[in-house]
Amino acid sequence: MEKSRFGLIGKNISYSFSRGYFAEKFEKLNLENHSYENFDLQSIEEFNGLLDANSAIKGFNVTIPYKQEIIPYLNKIDETALQIGAVNTIKITKNNLIGYNTDVIGFQKSIETYLKPHHKRALILGTGGASKAVAYVFESLEIDFLFVSRKPGKNQISYADLNPKIMEDHTVIINCTPLGTHPEIDKRPDILYDFLSDKHLLFDLIYNPPKTSFLEAGEAKGATIVNGLKMLELQAEASWEIWNS
Repeated sequence: MEKSRFGLIGKNISYSFSRGYFAEKFEKLNLENHSYENFDLQSIEEFNGLLDANSAIKGFNVTIPYKQEIIPYLNKIDETALQIGAVNTIKITKNNLIGYNTDVIGFQKSIETYLKPHHKRALILGTGGASKAVAYVFESLEIDFLFVSRKPGKNQISYADLNPKIMEDHTVIINCTPLGTHPEIDKRPDILYDFLSDKHLLFDLIYNPPKTSFLEAGEAKGATIVNGLKMLELQAEASWEIWNS
């Protein structure tokens, strides 16, 4: 029986959740001819060589830092992924590499149950591919948002621009940066934690460790905290549906 191979494209991804998740899934479903591998690329230019050497692969997930850089290598892009400007799932067919974004599904389904009527404004920390999916969801939910970046571009602010009023007005804060990921668990985004309250919802896309320094600081102020594990599970399942459709 032909082997069905899938994998994750990223950089320094030994920590990744995806390989273990799909290995467990394949075992539960008794899919002995399926495998999921990590493809650690030092630059996106290695992608074409990866394809040439692995012709049997049926699909990829894409993670930091290649969710935007992968786009020029694709033949087709799903409308949602095109609007977001980031791809985290690739389906490989006979003639095409098709890009999708399942971060949208994962983020929306995992945050919706925590949103309260007073959650009208959000801060999105970071401006990478995942942050664009978060912004797309907030637009659909009619939640105003500000991007916060170390190097702010147009319509973005810097961490130095944060002040007590911005912190108090923006009661949803999403960490889309890698700060705090294992093993550098003491790191966290440089926001004004003293101005958090029990009205705040802090969501960290990081899932390793389960409670980051960012989330711990929010919890200490009474904020509701959520890590990225459920989002990862949901987006992984959405990827699996795409690969098998």
